[in-house]
Amino acid sequence: MLLWRPIPAAEGVAVEQEAPSSAEAIARSVSGKDVNIDTLLKVPVSLSIEVGRTQMVLSDLLETQEGTVIELERLLEEPLDILVNGALIAHGVVVLANERFGLQITDIISLEERARSL
Repeated sequence: MLLWRPIPAAEGVAVEQEAPSSAEAIARSVSGKDVNIDTLLKVPVSLSIEVGRTQMVLSDLLETQEGTVIELERLLEEPLDILVNGALIAHGVVVLANERFGLQITDIISLEERARSL
C-alpha cells in the first residue's frame, strides 16, 4: 500500500511524486480528497514500550519476592516493541536522553503488516 499516489507523466508513463511529509498530506494522498484532520490529530493515544513477556504457573508467581529474576522471552539484544493503543507500530532501543530514559526508533512497522495483525 502506497502512502502516495503516482502522478501521470507525458506519454502515459507514471512518475512517483515525493512522499507527503505531513499527516494531512498523507490523508489527502490516501483518500484522494482534501481532508482536514486537525480534530483527529488532537485525539490522545496511549504509547507503551514492551520489554518482553513470559508465562508462568501461578504457584511460581506466588513464590516471587524481592530479588527474584523473571526470565523473559526476548533476547537482550532484540529491539523493544513500541505499541500505540495496544497495536505494534515500531521497534526501538533504549537510550539515555538528558538523564532520562528515551527510545530510539529503529524500525517502523509497515501499514500492510499492521493491517495483517488486526
